[in-house]
Amino acid sequence: MGLFKKKTEKKSYDPDRQKPVIHCSICNGEKVAGFKDLGTGHFDDVMLIRSDSDLQQFRDEYGISGDIEKEY
Repeated sequence: MGLFKKKTEKKSYDPDRQKPVIHCSICNGEKVAGFKDLGTGHFDDVMLIRSDSDLQQFRDEYGISGDIEKEY
């Protein structure tokens, strides 16, 4: 128990070029967390959000505090 625990490693993004966003599907309610390029508007998905703990894991991995914008 705990021998093979997955370590949460800090990842990073460039806040000058990217912003954290959650894409929300109107049709099925699916939520995907990722980063939107401020110059091009391109969205890179990082992880599926199924629960509040998934969202917290995304925040912890990238050191995100405050609100994350939702796009539909």
